[in-house]
Amino acid sequence: MTDDATTAPAATDTLGYEQARDELIEVVRRLEAGGTTLEESLALWERGEELAKVCRHWLQGARARLDEALAQPGKEQPEGQGDAG
Repeated sequence: MTDDATTAPAATDTLGYEQARDELIEVVRRLEAGGTTLEESLALWERGEELAKVCRHWLQGARARLDEALAQPGKEQPEGQGDAG
């Protein structure tokens, strides 16, 4: 039986955040359900680790972009986004 969890890790280079997150959710679901061999479980675990790295990469990039945007002088916050008083 062919298993999506054993696809080449290089394929994660082209995954978007949502794709990686959704596949990671499925990997976790399958691991929690049990019923897989040790080899299948290890392959799923390794795939999950790769997918988690992709998600972290995307989130770190988003955080860096947000920090950069907030650090730019002269940028005003949109209405309703300032301090509530």
